[in-house]
Amino acid sequence: MVIIGAGPAGLATAAELSRRGVAYRLLERGPTLGTSWVNAYDSLTLHTGRHMSTLPGRDFPDGTPLFPTRDQFVAYLRDYAAGAGLKVETGMTVSALRRDGNEWVAMVKGIDVRASAIVMATGIMSNPVEPEIPGRASFAGSITHSVNYRNPGPCAGQRVLVVGVGNSGGEIASELGRAGVDVTILVRRGANVVPRAIAGIPIQYLAAAMRRLPIGARRRVSRLMQRVSEFRHGAPILPRPPWTPADAVPVIGFHLVDAIREGKVRLRVGTIESLETGGARFADGSRAPFDRIILATGFAPALDALGTLVRRDEKGFALRTDAVTSADQPNLYFVGMRYDTTGAIANISADARLVARRLSR
Repeated sequence: MVIIGAGPAGLATAAELSRRGVAYRLLERGPTLGTSWVNAYDSLTLHTGRHMSTLPGRDFPDGTPLFPTRDQFVAYLRDYAAGAGLKVETGMTVSALRRDGNEWVAMVKGIDVRASAIVMATGIMSNPVEPEIPGRASFAGSITHSVNYRNPGPCAGQRVLVVGVGNSGGEIASELGRAGVDVTILVRRGANVVPRAIAGIPIQYLAAAMRRLPIGARRRVSRLMQRVSEFRHGAPILPRPPWTPADAVPVIGFHLVDAIREGKVRLRVGTIESLETGGARFADGSRAPFDRIILATGFAPALDALGTLVRRDEKGFALRTDAVTSADQPNLYFVGMRYDTTGAIANISADARLVARRLSR
């Protein structure tokens, strides 16, 4: 069988298959395992506590902080692969997948690779979403997706617009503002903000405990936590959206709202109507000059190789009969495609075990 992607999802799946004596090929498009994590911005720190950010069978080393850094997580992935004896085939982009009777055929560098089953462990980080913006060609400055951001250095002395208020957008904008960059963050509808930890306990741990509750109860608890947070941290700075933190992943931590309060980041609510040579015109008719635009507009599941073989939901994820099993194709599985407040890595661990059990029958 073939596992596509050697990030956390692919490594966890390969390790679980190996433990059960199931042969596999682990194909990675990049030059090293965990390519997307290696290329993430320098200051990235996990929002999820280290106890729920591990892959099956291996903990973080003693002394790792509660919220590991990017470099610590990349080192963990490398140690994980070495400890499990995983063989990663790098530079192996799967350009297309097709069915041939009961087999799968993966096109890799113009060569057919046959497999009894396919595990899509491609995640989302390799598939950034860039919205169409009228006038983009006329903008004289730089436009890039947040996936290409590394640190504030190239932005020094520039007027920067960060579009989008997810966790990446919030962290990038606040980092730029604290580095002295003239930065504005554009928020379309608002965002829920929750603390990264409550009384020293990561919010993720509490979210995991809440999963056993009905959705209505989770929403009530989420609203209560918001009120407590506002009592301790002040009135909300960002507009509140019509959904609760139980319905969609919130902004985790107060780095952005603190930077806005301190005047280090400007907040603008609305959308871009069009870009002009020297800046942006907004939907309310106002204009502002910018030298650089960073699109923190999210990611979509990296499933292009499947083409029309699977149906997708409104967010682009393949339809499944459960957490991991394709609703459309036999012997097709997905690991690393569940994103919620429990944490993607915790979900990866559970789903890798489930897929390995299915494939070892």
